[in-house]
Amino acid sequence: MNRLIHFTVVLLFLVLTQNGIAQDWKYDFDQAKTIAKETNQNIVILFTGSDWCPPCIKLEKTIFSKEEFIDFAAKNFIWVKADFPKRKKNRLSRIQQKKNEKLAKRYNKKWVFPVILVINKTGEVLGVTGYRRDLDANGYIALLTSFNSFQY
Repeated sequence: MNRLIHFTVVLLFLVLTQNGIAQDWKYDFDQAKTIAKETNQNIVILFTGSDWCPPCIKLEKTIFSKEEFIDFAAKNFIWVKADFPKRKKNRLSRIQQKKNEKLAKRYNKKWVFPVILVINKTGEVLGVTGYRRDLDANGYIALLTSFNSFQY
């Protein structure tokens, strides 16, 4: 019985902390645009190959998972993830695949991964970047913030 309680507490802790450190990703661009208009925020779109693209995986682990970045992200942007996994176990629904493909046709025609775009609430691109080894979480914060001030 004591082991069961211990296991339950540990499991509960892991679930709660995982939810606390995750990005609030949206997977529907139209929904993200609606929220962006309501909150007067810009949108960040991440095109990623979450299970096959080494720079994509590194970006998620070294930048997007940092506490300072998560705090910044939640307050300043609406986040959209367009994932293109290759492994069978990570396969997206057909509907989500179509949404991601439609988004890529508009914003990632060359199918480059990872690509990070900052766009305004009407869908105009303000800035584009990818994985940058020379930037830490604070560097990405500065870069994404700088995109808010000009039209790409």
